Amino acid sequence: MERKRATITDVAVHAGVSKATVSAVLNATAGVRDATRERVLSSLEQLDYRPASRARGGSPPQLAAARSVRSLALLIREADNPYFAEVAAGARAVAEARGFTLLMVSSEGDLACERRAVQLLHAKEIDGIMAYPVMDDHADLSHFFELRRRNFPFVLLEGVHGLPASLVDIDNRAASCAAIEHLLELGHTRLAHFAGPRYSLHTRERVDGVRQACSGALVRLTDADVIPAGTRLEDGRRAALACFAGRAPSERPTGVTCYNDIIATGVCSALAELGLRVPEDVSVVGFDDIPLARHMPVPLTTIRVPQREAGRLAAEMLMEQVTAGAPEMPVRRLLDATLVVRASTGAPPPPP
Repeated sequence: MERKRATITDVAVHAGVSKATVSAVLNATAGVRDATRERVLSSLEQLDYRPASRARGGSPPQLAAARSVRSLALLIREADNPYFAEVAAGARAVAEARGFTLLMVSSEGDLACERRAVQLLHAKEIDGIMAYPVMDDHADLSHFFELRRRNFPFVLLEGVHGLPASLVDIDNRAASCAAIEHLLELGHTRLAHFAGPRYSLHTRERVDGVRQACSGALVRLTDADVIPAGTRLEDGRRAALACFAGRAPSERPTGVTCYNDIIATGVCSALAELGLRVPEDVSVVGFDDIPLARHMPVPLTTIRVPQREAGRLAAEMLMEQVTAGAPEMPVRRLLDATLVVRASTGAPPPPP
C-alpha cells in the first residue's frame, strides 16, 4: 500500500511548530528563527513532504504544462558577481518566451545554504533547477543525487564527479591553456596563476590547463606559482600584494592568468599600488569577459565565456526535461570559450 503523503499539519506536529510557521518556511518568509527553520526543513525532508499537486518526483510533464504558473530556478554562488547576472539574462529570455518565470537564488558558496535552497525549491513546486553547485573537498552533494533519484528536472552549469546529470559548461582546461600559450607567445617565461575557490571544479580544471601549457613549453611552474585567491576583487588584490610586494624584478612573474575577471581586476589594483605597470611590467589575463573587462583603465585580455548562451542553453535543456521528461542519458554540452586580446598583455620587460 502506498504511504499516505505528508501534510503541512503532519510537518507542524513533527517539528513542534504551528502550521503558519511551516508555511512561512516554505515561502521563505523572514522572521523565522534559524533553529526553527532548520527543524522544519529537517521534518520536511524526513516526512518526504511534497505539495498535494506534486508526485514523489518532479511534476509529470502533463501536469507541469497544465499549471498556469510555471517557474524555473537558477541557483548561483554569488549574488553580486556580474558573470551570474549574464547567465541569468540568457536563461530568463528563454524562460519568459516559453511562459516560465525565473527565480534566482544564491548560496553565497555555502553548502548548507545550497542544500536548504534545493529542498525549499523542490517543496515549492519549482518545475526545475539550473545550478552552479558548491564544491569542496568534503562537499555532501546528496541533495543533487536525490533530485536525480526522483527524476526531478535539473541541469548543472558545473560538473559534479560521479553524478550523471545534464550539463552545460566550457572546456576549462583548453581555455586556461590558451591563456598561458598567449603569454608564452609574447615571450613570458616567469608565470603565475591566481586560482579560484577550492570548492569549484572550474578552479581545478583551470589550474590543470595552466600546468599543461607550461609543461608542454618546458616552462617551470612551481606550486608556489599557483596562488590561492578566490572570486572577489579584494581576494585578487590581497593575493597579488602578497605575491609581488618586496620581490626583486628578476624574481617576480612577468605574466599572470587569473581565475576570473574580478580577480584580475584586484590584481591590477594591487600592481598599481606597488607602482607596477600593466602590461609594461606585468601582463594580466582574466577569464569570463564580463562587461567590466573592456572598460577597465587598461582593457583586459581575457577568455570570453558565452555566458548568456550558457544560460539560454541550460534553460532550453531544462524545459525539455520539464515538458518531455528527463532523457535516458544525461545531455552534456560544452560551449566554445575564446581568447580576447586587449591592452593588458604585451611583451615582458627587458632584463633588469
